[in-house]
Amino acid sequence: PGGTLICDSSAGFLMAKKGVDAVVVGADRVCANGDTANKIGSYNLALVAAAHGVPFYVASPFTTLDLTLSCGDEIEIEERPATEMINTSKAPLDMPCWNPAFDVTPAKYITGIITEKGVIKRSDDGTIDVKAFVLEHSS
Repeated sequence: PGGTLICDSSAGFLMAKKGVDAVVVGADRVCANGDTANKIGSYNLALVAAAHGVPFYVASPFTTLDLTLSCGDEIEIEERPATEMINTSKAPLDMPCWNPAFDVTPAKYITGIITEKGVIKRSDDGTIDVKAFVLEHSS
């Protein structure tokens, strides 16, 4: 109730024409500084949300908060086989492809990270302190 189903590539146009209250994506990994890895396309949504002043939230299980990674540059991004793209696009078999499975959204585009233990909110200085949240809520 209250949501609208759209094609993923129409999100920006929807924000521009009809307005959106917030964007919420999942996460496969959240770094200590709040950078977040999720399925490819999440970073694009964050940029479009920022361009339209729409809050961008990440919903993530507490177990995906990874203090061993200081920032998103340390996340190894899986690259999927080129055949996944070629077989569905009718592109030439020898066409070079880049097919990452995930992307990284920098913390500066994230309004907050929602977990089952609470929401990690942006600090007054604009940072997201995942480490402090984990230390406070670990038992």
